[in-house]
Amino acid sequence: MGNLIRIPTPLRNLTGNEPEVTVNATSVGEALDQLEQAHTGIKARICDEQGNVRRFVNVFLNDEDIRFLDNLNTPLKDGDHLSIIPAIAGGR
Repeated sequence: MGNLIRIPTPLRNLTGNEPEVTVNATSVGEALDQLEQAHTGIKARICDEQGNVRRFVNVFLNDEDIRFLDNLNTPLKDGDHLSIIPAIAGGR
């Protein structure tokens, strides 16, 4: 079964327009590493130079923000879903 990563529209050009990618990982960080191995360049859009999730990107495990869990060390179990959601800025 694995872990399903939902890819936001702005990053789908890096995944061959695939809206979802399946990985087999034990943590969020490992899942992002596997995503990078399969789709070179995508992790730089999600993480900064230190390897941390960028401020303007949210990563959710199922329905919980990983920043309120154990961030990139958050464990995954088979069947978990990750959603990468770029923050939307604007307004006045």
